[in-house]
Amino acid sequence: MDRGFLFGDGIYEVFPAYDRMIIGLDSHLNRLQDGLDAINIKNPHSKDEWKNLIDKIISFDSINKNQAVYLQISRGSDENRKHTYEELKPTVYIQSSAIKQRDKSSLLNGMSAITREDIRWLKSDTKATSLLANTLYAQEAKNNDAEETILYRNGIITEASTSNVFIAKNNCIYTHPKGPIILPGITREKTILCAKANHMSVEETPFTTRQLMEADEVWITSSTREIIPITTIDGIQISNGCAGPIWSTLYDEYQSLKS
Repeated sequence: MDRGFLFGDGIYEVFPAYDRMIIGLDSHLNRLQDGLDAINIKNPHSKDEWKNLIDKIISFDSINKNQAVYLQISRGSDENRKHTYEELKPTVYIQSSAIKQRDKSSLLNGMSAITREDIRWLKSDTKATSLLANTLYAQEAKNNDAEETILYRNGIITEASTSNVFIAKNNCIYTHPKGPIILPGITREKTILCAKANHMSVEETPFTTRQLMEADEVWITSSTREIIPITTIDGIQISNGCAGPIWSTLYDEYQSLKS
């Protein structure tokens, strides 16, 4: 009878831990709170309690120091399946899995992606557990031996199935602005800060599918992927087909956050 199982009625968060330390812990917990507020679920724990729980989960794995901690909070279990609900006790599920990092050298030739129309709901900024569309997009990428499915709505790139999208053109970086049609990625924010720390121009503004294909560089960002260069989209080579110098600088800067 858990509504997370029956309706996808819940919120989730993923915390990347390197050397057992979470990157952007407060930012992730703030986004978790925003998601709970958006769908009217009372947060069952304080920030300090969450931190203690996450540290405890991380400590269970004595082998892997780099872990992704998945946290899910559903509205809870009811006596019967019905669309409406009363106040319920939220269900909390936490797990940790190893993060398999990719060496920079393995990324220099970049990865491939496909593009598809974005048919998701118009509250994609809420990190809800109801991820059927994202799952289908991710599986389609896998079936096409691609890293990701990049999404567009009315000719405008929004994000990807499980990551945010950046392009670089004429030494300026572009990414879709925050709003209801993209998830505000924590790694997205860290990437923007890394760019500004290196005096790079960043514009959070919409860009088109044509601009995507004509970009000097394309990359995707997420908590477990970090920053991945995309050099082929829909079978078409992007720029010179190799990871670019801007990505290289940002990759190095992001690694420094983990030390």
